[in-house]
Amino acid sequence: MPSIDIRRPHQLSTAAARAVVERVAARMQEKFGMAGQWHGDTLRFSRPGASGTIAVHGDAIQVQVQLGMLLTPLKGMIEQEIRRKLDEHFS
Repeated sequence: MPSIDIRRPHQLSTAAARAVVERVAARMQEKFGMAGQWHGDTLRFSRPGASGTIAVHGDAIQVQVQLGMLLTPLKGMIEQEIRRKLDEHFS
């Protein structure tokens, strides 16, 4: 399965960074039907064709996504959108 792994530094407190991830996750659920659940400071999410984690570290956010076969052709576009959202919220 193709995967995406992006780590982005941030200057926020862990609580503030987690709040941002929660807002983005709520939007992902509305827009894409992704279900998520927190395990410590890591949000695990899934939907048909994709699953992954968003880990909130003290100094960085790490997004890891595994894509199913149907989403493989869209990997570049999905990765670009993740990077854009990380820039928007954590730069």
